[in-house]
Amino acid sequence: MTTPDPGLATRAVHAGFEADSTGARAVPIYQTTSYLFRDAEHAANLFALREFGNIYSRIMNPTNDALEKRLAGVFGGTGCLSTASGMSAIFYAITTVCSAGDNFVTGDKLYGGTYTLFGHTLKRFGIEARFVDMRDPAAVAAAIDDKTKLVYTESIGNPKCNIDDLPAIAAVAHEHGLPLVLDATVSPPPVFDPFAYGADLVVLSLTKMIGGHGNSVGGAIIEKGDFDWSASGRFGLITEDDPTYHGVNFWAAFGAHDKAVAPGLAFVLKARTGMLRDTGACLSPTNAFNLIQGLETLPLRGPKHCANAQVVAEFLAKHPKIEWVEYAGLSDHPDHARAKAMFPHGPGAIFGFGVRGGFEAGKKLIDKVQLCSHLANVLDARSLVIHPASTTHQQLTPEEQLQAGVRPEMIRVSVGIEDTADICADLDQALG
Repeated sequence: MTTPDPGLATRAVHAGFEADSTGARAVPIYQTTSYLFRDAEHAANLFALREFGNIYSRIMNPTNDALEKRLAGVFGGTGCLSTASGMSAIFYAITTVCSAGDNFVTGDKLYGGTYTLFGHTLKRFGIEARFVDMRDPAAVAAAIDDKTKLVYTESIGNPKCNIDDLPAIAAVAHEHGLPLVLDATVSPPPVFDPFAYGADLVVLSLTKMIGGHGNSVGGAIIEKGDFDWSASGRFGLITEDDPTYHGVNFWAAFGAHDKAVAPGLAFVLKARTGMLRDTGACLSPTNAFNLIQGLETLPLRGPKHCANAQVVAEFLAKHPKIEWVEYAGLSDHPDHARAKAMFPHGPGAIFGFGVRGGFEAGKKLIDKVQLCSHLANVLDARSLVIHPASTTHQQLTPEEQLQAGVRPEMIRVSVGIEDTADICADLDQALG
């Protein structure tokens, strides 16, 4: 680009791609499994990581590469790994540095799928998730020991809508030589800047606001690029010679300390050549193409989602058939001041509200909506509703549901980009 420091909207449209030999202006779909090598030396260099390029689409693909570079550009990171889904991105973020016997500290108010992955599935692999109340950074510090490898939380709790003191949590993690991994799925830029508030790695479900149209599943890990993986002595998988990849030392070859080589790519390259190569949760190039289309309009859609959510939350807060609304954009929310300081356009577009009448009333509202769609997704262009207690969090015990912020009467709404008068009218008629 000719501009030395292009703005967010420009990066969302242009970063990561230059027209190839075909002259195609939009990023093409490279629907191929593998790629020709120029000669034997070229092939050897690619396999040894002495040269970057394409070998096999499970590990890298030009369409995916354009998406990854654009995401890194939008977030201000040094590198990105795309994956088949947000859940695979979360799994890789943990398992790239954690082995059996290790643990990590995480919040207790998480998306239901993440909670189950952490509390049950990872336990089968010998990795312990230590759940704490992230409202108290001291609780994070108390849970850390010499086997702890990272601290994990969400930018906005889903579905509790809590916004914790992320800089304080990051300070605790960094004091102990640990990275902060932040799920920013519900609040990508321009809604929120995770690296400005202490995150070292960002995980995303691209299926949500970034894709924006409910047509493609995908995930990503973005590396900020300045975390010192060698300082604490905890991260031998990155800082020691890797026997699974020709003895490459990812920190020595690709760490942020040597900006002349490839600054700050040690984590994403380890994740790519380790977890992605070996377990294969790769993003399809067709989905990458669709997600690029969404990413290009994210700077326009993100603020619109937030503005609409504020209107709908204020409408519901005054409705006689609503018991409560948990949205940090409302002045009575305990995290309202923090939300105003950290989220310039508003704290996302997902929140919960309680219908008078409990569990059955919540389910009944779901059956009566007409404009709002009842489905298991969030943050596409349409307004979406679901009853978490009977769906997304039904695998949890009643006690675990309450701990995660799910009450029996709760409806989770993801506010779309339709006219707010129509969204409110639909919810009003369903409540009636």
